Amino acid sequence: MLQKTVFVITYGRSGSTLLQNMFNALPGYVLRGENNNILSSLVQSWEALRQFSPEQIARMKIAGPLPSGPHQPWFGYEGIDPDQFGQDLAQVFTQRVLRPDADTRVAGFKEIRWHQDPELFMPMLEFLKRFMPDARFIFNTRNHAQVCRSGWWKTMPEAEVRAELEAAEGLYRTWQAAHPECSLAMHYNDYVTSPEAWRPLFAFLEEPFEGALVEEILSRKLMHMKWKGAKKQG
Repeated sequence: MLQKTVFVITYGRSGSTLLQNMFNALPGYVLRGENNNILSSLVQSWEALRQFSPEQIARMKIAGPLPSGPHQPWFGYEGIDPDQFGQDLAQVFTQRVLRPDADTRVAGFKEIRWHQDPELFMPMLEFLKRFMPDARFIFNTRNHAQVCRSGWWKTMPEAEVRAELEAAEGLYRTWQAAHPECSLAMHYNDYVTSPEAWRPLFAFLEEPFEGALVEEILSRKLMHMKWKGAKKQG
């Protein structure tokens, strides 16, 4: 049975795969990769249901007195429970997308696209906080100049990239300020070479700090980076 869930929220080319590798090295953890933002469609349906309540319908004088009758256009709408609907959606998402193993204690995934829909950003996180077990949110950032030179970002105007990154981080800060008890900020440039920089993450997850494991994961990453550099030079 899941004890908690963890969600790494970031933008592309932020170094979040290193975080994913670290999580998956911990006993009982399964952190999935990106899923093409499929959760957004589920959250949109939950958000539409809870925002357009039976009380609003009654005020519009469309359905008449509640409960509605079979002759009315919103027949049966007032019987829908948004919270139960959201819980069912979260359960299906966990079973079919996260797919935790029998011995999984902590499950989750990372996503790089949520900032692209600012209006849905807060409902997405609220959905997870409300319906997923002990949800924790990790906001991962990276030096903007490095991001601008990485991957597909380097094909875009730098000013446009920086504006998008700043807007994303503004969303992150807003959620963190409102929910400090379940949020943690991580900065790639701090933790990519420093094992000690990982200590707050372990505390946040209520796990004992494993310095040797951190050094092992970091050394794998650094070796991979060196290999890529050697390949380019060759």
